[in-house]
Amino acid sequence: MGSRVSKHLPDALPPRAPQFAQNATRRFFRWLLGVCGWKLVGEIPNVPKVIAIVAPHSSWWDGWWALMFMVAMGFKVSFIAKNELFVGPLGWLLRKLGGLATDRSVANGTIGQLSAEFASRDQFWVALAPEGTRKKVQKWKSGFWHLARATDVPIVMVSLHYPDKTLGFGPLLETSDDLDADMARIRAYYVPFQGKHRGTV
Repeated sequence: MGSRVSKHLPDALPPRAPQFAQNATRRFFRWLLGVCGWKLVGEIPNVPKVIAIVAPHSSWWDGWWALMFMVAMGFKVSFIAKNELFVGPLGWLLRKLGGLATDRSVANGTIGQLSAEFASRDQFWVALAPEGTRKKVQKWKSGFWHLARATDVPIVMVSLHYPDKTLGFGPLLETSDDLDADMARIRAYYVPFQGKHRGTV
């Protein structure tokens, strides 16, 4: 059983990536991913700061598998969620997993909040879902692009592909000053990938 799991996930993360120590929780999720047949493909970037955009986001299950990979590999990755979710036991769990509460009604609030996190930390990875919803959308939200421009932090494209049961790391993207051109490149990259219920186009 152990060999089956180890070939699906790297034994160690790149040294500059934020991470936590090996523990029983990590070992359990590595085992669970192996049993379920999921594996990692692509190269994890060896950078201390990155904006990871994750797609497709067609179901809660897409987020769940991505979260399992994060824990199994020992990534310290932050994500944003609505203020209302950060109450009681659920709020405690979200914070424990790297969740950051955000008020989406405040203009540029999330970009300002995450820019401050990047400025104040030596290592900071944040995962964002550019589709912004589990429904199929024609236009992606561009907040991640504006965040990258504001912080001079690269973007890494992370994909889920249910037919092969893979979570994939794509290339790092340094943004240009042309939003439309960058978005076209990003959307083209995600065309082959299928979430639980749909792809991205």
